[in-house]
Amino acid sequence: MAPTAGARAIVRLVQGAGARRARHGHPWVFANEIVMDESARAIAPGAPVALAAPSGEVLGTYLFNPHSLIAARRLARDPAAAFDAALIADRLRRALALRGTLYAAPYYRLVHAEADDLPALAIDRFGDVVVCQLNGAGVERAADALIEAIRAVLAPAAIVLRRDSPARLHERLDQRAPEVIGVLPASLLVIENDCRFVIDACAGQKTGWFFDQRDNRAFMAGLSRGRSVLDTHAYVGGFGIVALRAGAGRLLAIDSSEAARALADEAAALNGVAGAAAFRRGEAFTELARLAREGATFGTVICDPPAFVKSRKTLASGLKGYEKLARLAAQVVEAGGFLFLASCSHAVEAAQFASACVGGIGKAGRTGRILRAAGAAPDHPVHPLLPETAYLKALVFQLD
Repeated sequence: MAPTAGARAIVRLVQGAGARRARHGHPWVFANEIVMDESARAIAPGAPVALAAPSGEVLGTYLFNPHSLIAARRLARDPAAAFDAALIADRLRRALALRGTLYAAPYYRLVHAEADDLPALAIDRFGDVVVCQLNGAGVERAADALIEAIRAVLAPAAIVLRRDSPARLHERLDQRAPEVIGVLPASLLVIENDCRFVIDACAGQKTGWFFDQRDNRAFMAGLSRGRSVLDTHAYVGGFGIVALRAGAGRLLAIDSSEAARALADEAAALNGVAGAAAFRRGEAFTELARLAREGATFGTVICDPPAFVKSRKTLASGLKGYEKLARLAAQVVEAGGFLFLASCSHAVEAAQFASACVGGIGKAGRTGRILRAAGAAPDHPVHPLLPETAYLKALVFQLD
């Protein structure tokens, strides 16, 4: 039986770097940094535990999962803290105050997991609808408390719980269909950069939208005035429609999903730019190669692909993928035009991504300069001890 602090099990750290990081408030403790004896392995996944240093000093309350590589996620310095509706509501109010400072309208990432002190939880807000990604055993265990807290703080018309992320598999959690509490509108809208988009909160990627690229969309729209735009991973049209509304001449948007293409068509009509937008279903590498063979060029080319690197094991192949994408995209940028390249792979460091992009551009026989290096919008704060939360890398080039 595990030792206890009151009614709470105590999990002990082994001597080493993990213990030193935990003492300084690092939000993650890995399985090999814990005394994973029989009593620790018997603790229910997601249960709050008191984490103790090798000396026996209790460092705080952590959400523990003996089956996960990230075995303990920091919840609070208080070793008796409960992961209940009151704690969640308090942290939601704090996150809400920050977003209210950043944005006038209620369309943003409200909770960015550990950076908002709610481990393995992401919440996006779409007006009167909130969509939650439950990616850890601790937040899954506290799902009822989460719903209660959201109702108390936001009183939304609908809450959508998404349990389909691959991250759940690392926690030995099942992937399930979304759960809807309340009533979703027939057509769910997101308003961003003075444009309206239609999203699918239940079947779309992540929560149905990517707020992290908000500022990058606005920047590229400014560069695209009077230019033709190619978006190779268009999803529901975020980059391209903002560019058209800002004065771009025409848009060719490509995505492999027919459902996303249909939603992009709706958004183009909503924003009055349908006549200048062409949405095509296709695979980015294939379509870029075809456009290059045809001699097509564009004033702005935008490439915001899904993660090519899911883990360190696929780093080498993923970097080759980014280099190939940069090479193919550079071939269809007109002289003096702009190329946007992004990576949402947290396992790829910024310098590695930049090297792959520069290498690909060089192999296309192009030269140029970097105008901007950026990350996610500020509703995706970075935990100062967790560089993985700075996952998004974006580079803007002007090519000669």
